[in-house]
This record gives sequence, C-alpha cells and structure tokens, in this order.
Amino acid sequence: MTSALEAAFGMDLSESASPVPLPADLASALAADLTRELPDLIDSVQDSLNVTPDFAAFLRVNREEVLTHAGEAMVRLVESVGRPASLPGHPKHPDNAKDPVLPGEQAELFELIGRLQFREGRDLARLLSAYQIGAHLAWRLVSSIALRLQLPLEAVTALAEALFSFVDALTAASARGYVQEQSESAAERERLRDELAARLLSDRADRASVAVSAEQVGWPVPTRASLILLDPEDRLSMLVLARVGRTVLTTRRDQWLVVIWPDRPELASRQAKISRLGGMRGVVGPSIPLDRLPAGVAVLSSAARLREQGRLRHERSDGEGLVFVEDHLDAVIVHRDPRILLALREQVLAPLTAAPIASRERLAETLASWLRWMGDRRAMAAELHVHPQTVRYRLGQLRELFGGAMDDPATRTRLTIALLSGAGPDFGEESAVTTPPRP
Repeated sequence: MTSALEAAFGMDLSESASPVPLPADLASALAADLTRELPDLIDSVQDSLNVTPDFAAFLRVNREEVLTHAGEAMVRLVESVGRPASLPGHPKHPDNAKDPVLPGEQAELFELIGRLQFREGRDLARLLSAYQIGAHLAWRLVSSIALRLQLPLEAVTALAEALFSFVDALTAASARGYVQEQSESAAERERLRDELAARLLSDRADRASVAVSAEQVGWPVPTRASLILLDPEDRLSMLVLARVGRTVLTTRRDQWLVVIWPDRPELASRQAKISRLGGMRGVVGPSIPLDRLPAGVAVLSSAARLREQGRLRHERSDGEGLVFVEDHLDAVIVHRDPRILLALREQVLAPLTAAPIASRERLAETLASWLRWMGDRRAMAAELHVHPQTVRYRLGQLRELFGGAMDDPATRTRLTIALLSGAGPDFGEESAVTTPPRP
C-alpha cells in the first residue's frame, strides 16, 4: 500500500472546463507559492487525520517523498488552468499529452489502493475520509494563495473544478477497486466453502485437511453435524437457507443441495432447527459424527426419494415442510433397495395367489390390519369399515391360505415388513407372484 499512496501524490490533474489564460508570471508565482507552502500543508493534513492514524503515520514516515510528489501535483494543477509553469526540479507536461480527469493507468493505481484497503481489513470510509480531508486542506491553501496573487475569478473557479474533479475521480476509482476486491474475495470464499463441504462429504476427508480448509473460510469445525437435503429449484427453501447465513456449509450432490448443519449448542436441538428453517421443504438427518457424513448423504437421498413417492408419514414430521429422518428410519431401511423388498413381498405373500383375484386385495388389507392391531377384531373392523363377523370370515380365509405360518413370529415379522412398509404387489391377472406356498 505504501508504494501506491506515494504514487498517488503524482497523478495528473485535469481541466473540467477550457483552460483560462493565465499570465506566465502569475502562473509561476502561483506554482512557487504552492510549492513553498507544501510542508505546512502536509503537516496540517497529518494533524487532521485523527480518524485514520495509519495514513497520518504514512505521511510522517515518508515526508520527503510525499513532498516531492505533492509538488509535482501542484505544478500540474497550475498547468490545468493556464500556460505551463516551469519550475526548477519539476518536469513539464508533454505538449502532446492528453489530460483527462484520471487516465487509465492512474485510475488502475487508485483502484489498487482501494483493493489494498480491503485486503488489509480496513473500512473504505476511512480511505475516502482521508481523501476529503486532504482535498479540503489543499483547496484552502490554493484559494488563499490565489486570492493573495489576485488571480482572475475564472482562474480560481477553474482551479477549484480541477482539484475537486480529480478528488472525485480518485475517490470513485478507489471505491471501485475496493468493491471489486470485496466481490472477488467473497466469490473465492464461497468456492472454498463449497470445497470444504464437498471434502466433508467425501471418503477422502481427514482431520488435518478439514482443519486447514475450515481455517481458510473461518468456519469452526464441530464434532457432530446434521445433514439437510433440499431441492435447489425450490425458491422458498433457498430464501430460508439464505436467512440462516454462513453458519452452515452447502454443496451440490446430484440433483440435491446438501446442507451441513453444525450441531453447536444453540443449533443442535430439533426445535432450534424448526425455528430457523420454518417454511423450508427439506429432509433433515440426525446428528452424526463428521466421519459418518458421507454415509449420511445416502440415507437422506433414500428418504428424499421416499418423500417424493409419498411413502413417509408427514403427520409424524415437525415443522412446516420438514421431514426428520429419525422419525422414519424403519421406512428408510426397508425401502433402501426396492428390488429386495419386492422379492420379499412376492415370497411371503405368495399364498394369496391361491385366492380368487377379486378378493386378494381385500385379504391383503385384512392381513395388514391384523398385524397392525395384533388380532384385535373390533379395532380391525373399525379400521376396515366392516362388521366384526366379516373380519372373522376373512381371517378364516387367511388361515386356510397361510396355515400355521401366521402364528410363527418370524413369518409375522416378514409379513409386517412386506405389508406395512408400503403398497403390496399387484394381485391382478398379470401378477408376478408365482411362487407356490411354502410349508
């Protein structure tokens, strides 16, 4: 930053209106007086920078170089309103040089000053305040000398316009550089945060690499975390997530947006998640150690698929639009591999193929109710909306088909998985259930 500030004092000043004819003797006197008064001006600026002590310190340490560059700036200020002034030790402006408010090369330099201000963690307002303090004190000096020399009013006006146009231009350039650096830095942080989330969800994560990545983005590493799966096309969920802020990490995984929710004391409870995620439509996983996060993604993906298929009981979920996987672990386990579940259903429900096609669905429904209510016929009749005698009749049919298997604990467990984990197989004409009953 030091070299940028040193060079800043030597920028070209410009005319914002047509040059005003200024006699050579007045131009030389004005430039000479400005150069002579510069040390006092630098001292005044230094004393006035109480809100930016780092800039005051810069002026104090680099006083001689600042005086040299400031002297060149004052000569150019005079040149902008009249004939070129020639003073020993100060270069003249080239005759063919263009004199815009802030040429591209110098604009880049002031942009760099703004970038450095952000990189060093300083507020942009402090830099702009220093510019304004210097501009006002410089104008106080310029105007007092102009009045003492009795310069024409048009020349004084041109001096003011040139000085403050230059300050406006360098202020805009520094602000532009500051914002650009801020934007690029934010984009880089988001990239690093995404990489950290992807690392935590991969099997290649280790504590050392995670710690380094987390330090880069300023994310305290928790001992446990919960995963949340969201549809990135769901605008409401994305708005709710944005409200959560940088507490969480996010990354894309297939068609899902995976959120890593750190289980810190103020965030770990279910109620804390509900209060912060209200309105979000997502699948929330249980709290697990960080090394189990990769496996947790697979579990949540299964739960999200089941939710889309309508196989999770939403009335057991807390919060609007949220489904907590810990309420549905049994369904997730059973439906993890649909092919295995289908094979189990076809096997344990094979005895129903011996019944007439028209009655198979009713018998399967009755068998599921029998398992659910542990044989309570009144409860079964209420659930099935039939008379208890009808329940007795159907149970008789089922016992003829299944025999003593209905009293076998292992068989009842398998029947429960097959019937209570979702819809049973198709019992129509095209039924794939062809396996004969087993004794």
